[in-house]
Amino acid sequence: MQAWRVHRNGEPGEVMRLEETERPEPADGQVALRVRAANINFPDVLLCRGQYQVRPPMPFTPGVEICGETEDGRRVIAVPALPHGGLSEYVVADEAAVLPAPMALDDAEAAALRIGYQTGWFGLHRRARLRAGETLLVHAAAGGVGSAAVQLGKAAGATVIGVVGGPDKARVARELGCDLVIDRRTEDLVAAVKKATGGRGADVVYDPVGGKAFDGSTKCVAFEGRIVVVGFASGVIPSPALGHALVKNYSILGLHWGLYAAKDPAAVAACHEELTTLAARGAIRPLISERVAMKGAADAVQRVADGSTTGRLVVLPGGVAR
Repeated sequence: MQAWRVHRNGEPGEVMRLEETERPEPADGQVALRVRAANINFPDVLLCRGQYQVRPPMPFTPGVEICGETEDGRRVIAVPALPHGGLSEYVVADEAAVLPAPMALDDAEAAALRIGYQTGWFGLHRRARLRAGETLLVHAAAGGVGSAAVQLGKAAGATVIGVVGGPDKARVARELGCDLVIDRRTEDLVAAVKKATGGRGADVVYDPVGGKAFDGSTKCVAFEGRIVVVGFASGVIPSPALGHALVKNYSILGLHWGLYAAKDPAAVAACHEELTTLAARGAIRPLISERVAMKGAADAVQRVADGSTTGRLVVLPGGVAR
């Protein structure tokens, strides 16, 4: 079979190599899956760089999220068991990490549902307790993680402010349903949020960026607001001034979605049922900006690393028609 493999750490476009290799064999408690679509996530970039919290032995295949097919023909979504990631024709996955693919979504959309939308759901509902009528501020609103949070926020009845970088991403964010879009390159984030909320600020901030995005959020979060820290795509991990959080009376909430699979798997299954229902009624639909053939996977991962993409890039090992 064909699989993209990494033999040394570095930038994805430099270290990923398409190779012929043996199919991985499932161990006890695992299932073999044919990959129908593999969604590219920022953790795939970090895996290539050797900066992810999990460091699989080399050579390994990136790809932490797929839509696949079981040997008996069931269409499922899964988190492949590393080192045999999803940028491959076949993977193995723990049985507990396999969920039915929603019928309302095609292969590429289903491949992009699990991590981004479960992260968004747990972040907004389980951690921040977002309520209808509140204001939600989403950083990187046109990206894969941010676009999921925008849709989930609208589905929850929130007013959603999206922060983006550049006019093309601003257009995407508006099409996603943001009530207000702020271009961080040309607008003052804090002033724009304060103006839009009558001086109150955002009740919930969803931050997959870190760095300056987090710093700005602390200046425009509302009284009793909640900042959900999802990741650090900027490459800068902020050092929050806890005295400031005390004086302004806001909360900083961490969200590591992967822990729920180990500590509360029933919550993951319940979340998937909720997301399937939302997809069936059209309230959420992963934004797929490009369906990529297998040979273009390394370039696609590099573009995600460079921050030049909107929505999701999904690799289709069998072609680009599905």
